[in-house]
Amino acid sequence: MARPELVEVPCPELVEGASPATVIAAENLWKSFPLQRDRPGLKELLVNAPRFFNGRTKGFWALRGVSFTVNKGESLGIIGRNGAGKSTLLSLLLGVALPTKGRLEVRGNRTPLLELGAGFHPDLTGIENIYINGVMLGLTRAEVRARLDEIIAFSELAEFVHLPLRTYSSGMQMRLAFAVAIHTSPEVLLVDEILAVGDESFQRKSGKALTDLIGGGVTTVFVSHSMEAIKKLCHRAIWLEQGEVRAEGEAGQVVEEYLKAQGQA
Repeated sequence: MARPELVEVPCPELVEGASPATVIAAENLWKSFPLQRDRPGLKELLVNAPRFFNGRTKGFWALRGVSFTVNKGESLGIIGRNGAGKSTLLSLLLGVALPTKGRLEVRGNRTPLLELGAGFHPDLTGIENIYINGVMLGLTRAEVRARLDEIIAFSELAEFVHLPLRTYSSGMQMRLAFAVAIHTSPEVLLVDEILAVGDESFQRKSGKALTDLIGGGVTTVFVSHSMEAIKKLCHRAIWLEQGEVRAEGEAGQVVEEYLKAQGQA
């Protein structure tokens, strides 16, 4: 499957002597998930009540003391093996989960490019789902209406937008969701992997749209297993391993360290 074409994003120029506005600030983030396999029964709850109420139940630490900042217009890459804590970190940045310990501040409208089509309803038409998804991503109904023609044109689904979503292929649904997301004027873009959306032609267009957003000054956190994409799209990178920051710095340098540790360099 062809990948979207990517253009290297230049690092934003900062005014000499001026500090850029911090958009994302994470300080000593810890996130724990319980290892309890099933809900405890009454007998187990009574026997283990001291542990439950004193917070001494066993847990898995997905993040361990993670700290970083992202400045306005900067693109930060997050790399690491499966289970390193990348998706957990994205969930905290998106606000769908809260840290167990630590401080996290995200300023600006957050647009996720994670699970495309989440919130779509199969019995509603394409246009109706555009409105619902746009509002879910922070637009008003009037703002969605003003961008409707652009969204439909970008999706290349004009002849299908009045049909129920259940008649769409999965690729068509992803194209519609991507078209909505990139037209929400994001201030903070949260991306999980490069999106293979639709056919090869549409993938090139979606890849360019994503690159243009990042290059246009949208603050971005980009999680990916594609080291080439991280080097092209990100100014800095963080390497997570077992929930901890193993390395942080210029994207190319961190990628080189990561690949060397994996025996791929």
